[in-house]
Amino acid sequence: MLASPKQLFEKAAEGNYAIGAFNVNNMELTQAIVEAAVLERAPLILQISAGARKYANPVYLKKIIEAAVELNPEIPIVQHLDHGEDFEICKAAVDEGYNSVMIDASRLPFEENIALTKKVADYAHSKAVWVEAELGRLAGVEDWVNVEAREAAFTDSEQAAEFVKKTGCDSLAIAIGTSHGAYKFKGESRLDFERLAEIREKLPKNYPLVLHGASSVPAELVAEAEKYGAKLSGARGVSDEMLAKAAKSGIRKINTDTDLRLAMTAAIRKVFAENPADFDPRKYLGPAREAIRDLVRGKMKTFGCSGKI
Repeated sequence: MLASPKQLFEKAAEGNYAIGAFNVNNMELTQAIVEAAVLERAPLILQISAGARKYANPVYLKKIIEAAVELNPEIPIVQHLDHGEDFEICKAAVDEGYNSVMIDASRLPFEENIALTKKVADYAHSKAVWVEAELGRLAGVEDWVNVEAREAAFTDSEQAAEFVKKTGCDSLAIAIGTSHGAYKFKGESRLDFERLAEIREKLPKNYPLVLHGASSVPAELVAEAEKYGAKLSGARGVSDEMLAKAAKSGIRKINTDTDLRLAMTAAIRKVFAENPADFDPRKYLGPAREAIRDLVRGKMKTFGCSGKI
């Protein structure tokens, strides 16, 4: 049985930590992430994006997660739709049994974002499903240089309070300096913690805030992948120090996707380079699974959710 998002976030608020939310699109990713949660005794959010649904088929993904839940009943697992772009995909996920969905209408004008988010929240709540929304646009690498662009993209605290009140969304992804992908910053990573504090002040006590685009893009993973032929020059993410501080500053869910891809890619490239005669997928997907497991264990420690079950 899937775990209650509400209960997990209440415990995270009490313990002042963030829950790791990891994107999955195949069996090996899911196995690795769940094994990490077992070893770390950590709550877990398994995320499925629209792209993952197209790649793997929702039925396959649903069954893989059902297997993970059945085999590991001691681990509280939430099944979450990541970045649902319209009402239809959110409704489909709710109807398929997801117990958490994200409606991402941040590309729309403020009032339209409110209207679409409320529509999703009304339907999801009628089925007892948690709803995450997004306000503000994740900044790119230039936004710390161009102050006007940064201010336009980042989440405004007054708007956040109005948005949550009018939509009824259960958690809110905010823009405070992160971005999706492997190329987040030109220099040292920076997050706007002053803005985070302002947003928390305007929202109800312990309201769950979410950090997207939060992969660290570890230098050692980039170096390992490049050693075996990858081209990742300039890849830079959010430092673990920043993520740990965010978790202690009111962020209750931290998304990770890019780092999983890097760990998998580096491990597979290494096997291909060192064992060119191997063609059994288990020979390279096995090491990739181990690499992802080890990465996720480190993330759970950074987020503070290790040992919380």
